[in-house]
Amino acid sequence: MSSFKHGDSTSVTEVTRITRFGVWLVTARGKELFMPYDDFPWFKGQSKHSICNVEEPSAGHFYWPDLDVDISERIIEHPEHYPNLARA
Repeated sequence: MSSFKHGDSTSVTEVTRITRFGVWLVTARGKELFMPYDDFPWFKGQSKHSICNVEEPSAGHFYWPDLDVDISERIIEHPEHYPNLARA
């Protein structure tokens, strides 16, 4: 009996909700993250298309090419540890 190599993951990182308070993101690993506009002002006032166009080039690293925004999962989970984030 031999084992077969598993295929590539079909899970994708995606924005699942955009509210008046912020943006909800689900990672390729199924983790749900919330980015409030108070901590992540780059998303406020942007088009739905630009916000939903997100990539996860490596685990826990997210990139929005239309907005030229790079954010790590650690920053999303603990923005208070990163005081140099832009403010609106």
